[in-house]
Amino acid sequence: MDFNDTTLFAAVKSKLSWLSQRQEVLSQNIANADTPRYTASDLKPFKFKEILRQEKIQLNMDVTSAAHQPGRRKRIRDFAEQRERHPYETAPNGNSVVIEEQMAKVNETHTKHRLVTQLYKKHLSMVAMAVKSR
Repeated sequence: MDFNDTTLFAAVKSKLSWLSQRQEVLSQNIANADTPRYTASDLKPFKFKEILRQEKIQLNMDVTSAAHQPGRRKRIRDFAEQRERHPYETAPNGNSVVIEEQMAKVNETHTKHRLVTQLYKKHLSMVAMAVKSR
């Protein structure tokens, strides 16, 4: 059984990928905290509804008649970055990175990563339990 074909596992994998990319963006913000005119950025929020629209894990209705119209598959896109338009603080050199804010986001991302990893483990153990009971 390929777990990547299962909607739940594909969604978890996508969320973990988003969290990893977010950690990279946040670490770049922290690394450039003293760079003049550097603007802090973040990823667009992860939305489960949008993930279901992606090609790999899209849920389509079965076409059982020639009169039915199949849904259109959407293209898979990477997670897009967005720049903060109105930062709370800006240094005199034009840098908009607030270390405390970035560290809070890093901690939030780490906590979500732990949660998603635990959910993944629990679902794997449920699958293993179902296989053993056969």
